[in-house]
Amino acid sequence: MKLLEGKTAIITGATRGIGRGVAEVFAKQGANVAFTYSSSEEAAKTLENELSALGIKAKGYKSNAADFNQSQELVDAVLAEFGTIDILINNAGVTKDNLLMRMSEEDFDSVIDVNLKSVFNMTKAVQKTMLKNRKGSIINMSSVVGVKGNAGQTNYAASKAGVIGFSKSIALELGSRNIRCNVIAPGFIETEMTAKLAPEVVKGWADAIPLKRGGSAEDVANVCVFLASDMSAYVTGQVINVDGGMLT
Repeated sequence: MKLLEGKTAIITGATRGIGRGVAEVFAKQGANVAFTYSSSEEAAKTLENELSALGIKAKGYKSNAADFNQSQELVDAVLAEFGTIDILINNAGVTKDNLLMRMSEEDFDSVIDVNLKSVFNMTKAVQKTMLKNRKGSIINMSSVVGVKGNAGQTNYAASKAGVIGFSKSIALELGSRNIRCNVIAPGFIETEMTAKLAPEVVKGWADAIPLKRGGSAEDVANVCVFLASDMSAYVTGQVINVDGGMLT
């Protein structure tokens, strides 16, 4: 029996990095996957085909989770296509790093909108369905930077810390209806983004991590499977660091 057999998940920002890894592992565990992408229709179609080949229903939607109305339209479209929503993974995110003295208001606002307001938008949009079903699992992607902060990332750290506060509040609000909300805080995860870093930079990161390596998208996806499945039926309001011990 696959852990997510028959469940339907929405994953935002899934055509690359952690989101793509989560979509792949979810499909292997039997979940039907609705995912969003921001620009590359080609990448979305490729992922859709790969997921469908695993025997589940998959569909990509071009949608901006930072837009309140688009989020509601997305959920309506997914309900029309899939019939229900059991799992929401708020994964879409951006960085616009700079020291505070050089950071523009636009760069602060855009990171807050994409990383934090999107979580509000999507959670509000799926809430009605989950309340009607009296069940659901919401998984919000934060970061170790949201837990401890990081110089040059005031906007990103603020957005990811906000995700934690929001999620704990949702866990308290919706727990009585059997809707769970948890947070994953990834550490140094090797994705297309980190592949652009110099090898010595990556080695420096890895040397400072107790497990002596960067994480993979699959490492994060496996924790998502746990939190999305009935195995975590008594887990809500928690922040799980997937960081190789970085914050230990």
